[in-house]
Amino acid sequence: MDQQAANIGEMSFEDALKALEEVVKRLESGEVPLDESIALYERGEALRGHCQARLDAAQARIEKIVAGADGKPAATEPFDAG
Repeated sequence: MDQQAANIGEMSFEDALKALEEVVKRLESGEVPLDESIALYERGEALRGHCQARLDAAQARIEKIVAGADGKPAATEPFDAG
């Protein structure tokens, strides 16, 4: 694993999301040279994957928590249930 991937793996969800937003902002500016744009896109994809993995883990934990009055799982609820 390269150093950049290791750094992303250690980030909190909030820090990774903030870094991803910065990558998007820089790419959308149109002022980044092509080679740097490609590197930014790769970093953005790694950050997106990390954020998705953290969200998936949170969803799995929430589904485990949802239980009936007897302490046994009554049902699972989607993470985004409104």
